[in-house]
Amino acid sequence: MVNISQETPEAVEARLKRVIRQSRLRVYEGPFAFEEFARAAFAERADPAALALVRDDAVWSQLVLADANATEPFAIWRFHFPQGADNSGFVGWLALHLKARFGTGVFVVCGQNSADGGIFDYWGCPWELREEVLGEIRVLTGQ
Repeated sequence: MVNISQETPEAVEARLKRVIRQSRLRVYEGPFAFEEFARAAFAERADPAALALVRDDAVWSQLVLADANATEPFAIWRFHFPQGADNSGFVGWLALHLKARFGTGVFVVCGQNSADGGIFDYWGCPWELREEVLGEIRVLTGQ
């Protein structure tokens, strides 16, 4: 269920700090990268080990372990939220926090697992900033 609330910026900050501490964090080993292929090649190219698959009008893009030729490797982590947690605004809040702290953008791919709290998020940042960014994530989650 999508939560709609009217809050002050201070209340949003406090709520989302509680939400991130309640979340379940998983950090993935190794760099990941996006691999593109034509929409028509889905049956042959889709990787069952991919963390995410998304498409536009022309290509599929799958998030997979990077190979030695990856030009843009990413560190990846995932949040699962407790059932009923009001995580509305979480993506924007954390993305802005990381941008202000490290000067980098992030990407987020969301999914749905109704048996495990609902919405979950895969996050990525440039591989070369992984230690700094993941250190901050661990501070925010209380780990």
